[in-house]
Amino acid sequence: MISTALVHLSLSRFRSHTKTELDIEPKPVILFGANGVGKTNILEAVSLLAPGRGLRRKPLSDATQRGSLQPWAVHAKLSRQDGVFSIGTGLEAVSNGHRRLVRVDGSHASAGALAQLMRQVWLTPAQDRIFSGARGLRLKFFDRLVFSLFPEHAKAVSSYEKAMRQRQKLLDDGGAEPAWLDGLEQQMAQFAFLLMQNRNQTMQRLIQEIETSPDSAFPKADLELVGEDELAVLTAKCPIDENALRTGFGRSRHNDARAGRCLTGPHRADLRVSWAVKQMPASECSTGEQKALLVGLTLAHAKAVSAHQQACAPIILLDEACAHLDERRRAALIDELCQLKGQAWLSGTDRSLFEHFGNRAQFFEIKETGAMSGQAS
Repeated sequence: MISTALVHLSLSRFRSHTKTELDIEPKPVILFGANGVGKTNILEAVSLLAPGRGLRRKPLSDATQRGSLQPWAVHAKLSRQDGVFSIGTGLEAVSNGHRRLVRVDGSHASAGALAQLMRQVWLTPAQDRIFSGARGLRLKFFDRLVFSLFPEHAKAVSSYEKAMRQRQKLLDDGGAEPAWLDGLEQQMAQFAFLLMQNRNQTMQRLIQEIETSPDSAFPKADLELVGEDELAVLTAKCPIDENALRTGFGRSRHNDARAGRCLTGPHRADLRVSWAVKQMPASECSTGEQKALLVGLTLAHAKAVSAHQQACAPIILLDEACAHLDERRRAALIDELCQLKGQAWLSGTDRSLFEHFGNRAQFFEIKETGAMSGQAS
């Protein structure tokens, strides 16, 4: 039985959608239609009902419909076990551009309030290249998983990176007062320790979920976050604590000044994923195998968030996730989604991809750019 679901969604001036309204049942939601008609735009709108820049990670101002004199807005009604909440976000024009607004039950709120009310998990085609792409892509992907469990993680990451940039600027300029560097390295150590803790707890929850879950059509992954061994060398201490981090950053000033960047720290971590049974690195798997690993990891993440005592079941957004799965895996994915406590939203070009849902899902056809059939069936 789904315990967390959007039961109404409204988009105004959002990309291709001038005005779109959806009344939704507490069951999986299927958006189908031809390419370019605005399916992903709806998923993106849902993803912005959370802190951050959404599943496309684009500047928020980019989402305003072309030609519109007013910025975009998204509103929704969120049903949870403890009640129904009215939530919304959008941009407001100000003298120097735009600023983001958030409302909860009609009152102004912070973006963090959205994270406390609703957690999200998503998978997009852009993430298909994570395993074979650059290290930074995998780390951002993993930090997004962490954020669903620990909403304060995003602030820790941004604060750490801000302090690191300020420290590097002083090192690049040369002749900085040691006290200034000491202060920035203290900030780096404080936020680095917090984000490392969050990452470690998330990793342990994912590993536990994967190890205890029954066998399915999706391969189980071996997960490891590598790079902390370098921190242990830097700090000359293991396990690492905040004081050791601060000392280590101080020791690395000369090398970082010469390199023009901070050479060691949690920003250098990498997510290592392998197909457990085959003992094969994900980067060496076929495209289809990588997709199956990624779907399996996303499902494990959704279950881990649901099991977290301080989080409600997440909303799951899957953009074109079924397109590259064979019939057996599509059916397995659908069955697993129907067993989750959080509502799943899926997009695809062909309704037939989702036939295995039967009457367990609500279907909406997007007929043309900016227009929604609004028909549930």
